[in-house]
Amino acid sequence: MSDDFELDTDDLKRRMDGAMANLRTEFASLRTGRASASMLEPVMVDAYGSMTPINQVGTVNVPEPRMVTVNVWDKGLVGKVEKAIRESGLGINPQLNGTIIMLPIPELNEERRRELGKVAGQYAESARVSVRNVRRDGMDQIKKAKGDGMSEDDQKFWETEVQELTDSMIKSVDEALENKQAEIMQV
Repeated sequence: MSDDFELDTDDLKRRMDGAMANLRTEFASLRTGRASASMLEPVMVDAYGSMTPINQVGTVNVPEPRMVTVNVWDKGLVGKVEKAIRESGLGINPQLNGTIIMLPIPELNEERRRELGKVAGQYAESARVSVRNVRRDGMDQIKKAKGDGMSEDDQKFWETEVQELTDSMIKSVDEALENKQAEIMQV
C-alpha cells in the first residue's frame, strides 16, 4: 500500500542544521577574552521606535585583539547604543569618543572562564535537544507510514537513516562544544 513512502531527510537535515547554526550564533556571543564583532549580534537598540540590531545603526569593527568599536551613524542614537551595550549583560564598559563607542575587552579570570564553559555546555545541550526533537519527528513519520502498510525492512532502513543523521549532528555539536571550551580556557 505505502511502497512509495519517502522520508524527507533533506528537511530533517535542514532542521538539524538550523539547530547547529543557532548553536554557532550562541557560541559567538560568548565573550572569550578575544574581541569579536559577532559578540554584539544579540544586542538590540531602541532606534526610531523599534528594536534594531546594533549592526543596523552603526559599523562594528575589531581594530585590535582586545577592542571592538561601534561607529554609530546617527549622533542621536549614540546614547541609546551605549545604553543597550551596558544593559546587554556582556560585562563590557563602553567608552564614548564622539560617534565612536569603544569597547575594551578585559582579560577573563579563571572563575569567569569556568562559568562561560558551563554556559557553552548549556547551549550545546539545548542544540542536542533540538536535534533529538527533529529525530523524534522523523521517527513519528516512519511509525505513521508503518501503520499505513510500510514493510518492516523499509521501516528499519529509514530508522537507520534518521539515526545516522542524528548521530552525526550530535557529534558535530560535541565537537563545536569541545572547540569552544578550549577557546574559553585558553589564556
